[in-house]
Amino acid sequence: WFIQLDAYVGCVQVFISFCLVCQGPPVWHKNYPVAQGNRQSPIDIIPHQTSHDPGLGPITLNYDQCTSINITNNGHSVVVEFEDPDDRSVILGGPLDNPYRLKQFHFHWGGKGCHGSEHTVSGNSYASELHLVHWNAVKYKTFGEAATAPDGLAVLGIFLETGDDHRWLHMITDALYMVKFKVNFKAFNPKCLLPSSLHYWTYLGSLTTPPLHESVIWIVLKEPIIVSEKQVHVACMFLLHLKAGELHDILFFKTPYNKRTKMKNVLDDMTIPQWGHLFIYLLID
Repeated sequence: WFIQLDAYVGCVQVFISFCLVCQGPPVWHKNYPVAQGNRQSPIDIIPHQTSHDPGLGPITLNYDQCTSINITNNGHSVVVEFEDPDDRSVILGGPLDNPYRLKQFHFHWGGKGCHGSEHTVSGNSYASELHLVHWNAVKYKTFGEAATAPDGLAVLGIFLETGDDHRWLHMITDALYMVKFKVNFKAFNPKCLLPSSLHYWTYLGSLTTPPLHESVIWIVLKEPIIVSEKQVHVACMFLLHLKAGELHDILFFKTPYNKRTKMKNVLDDMTIPQWGHLFIYLLID
């Protein structure tokens, strides 16, 4: 059986065909040799195996004039897109040599149990993971060009942990049922989704699914944001019952990753990647 998903895959919209039974991370290298590269993502962050880099300073997020334009249902997630021709919404500092322009953000939700984070910490996953995707508009003319370059993308990863209700996440979950394909979603500022601390781990990585370009500077925040189980449930139920079909089960694969140079910011830790996170596949009738 084959299905096709029109998906933002690790930050780039691509068209994927895969066999539900025989394909997955263990065999991606057959069509994408880079899958056996030295900077594949995601990774398991192991704090006690980290190193400190005093040369890394804090990151700065200039989101004060965000220009969100729409919210899109791409079949497996909801993506909020931004238009920014003059760098009004950027991330800078930390491991970045210049400002990176905000392009979109999306969430990775789970299925059963709703443990959907791509990165893990000491083998433990979170309910969800938010990715704020930025691109290097200083060096590259288009987002597509940047997505294939070694320093083309900077993705800010934020874990979501269950607890109290998040006062702003409802703006996203409330919009889910209005989003059949794409609707206007103006003036949303993702600054309200940030935790109080911007302490981070950072490493050179990749898109997390094909084409697996090793083009991402990952900046993963140590502090999660807190959301309620109800908010997670609403998102999960919406995504599990998309029009393409119902999700009946999930297959998990653990993928090995090569060791690479450790990086750290001045406040927090980075890890030596050993084994990647469990990848999620949808079984659809």
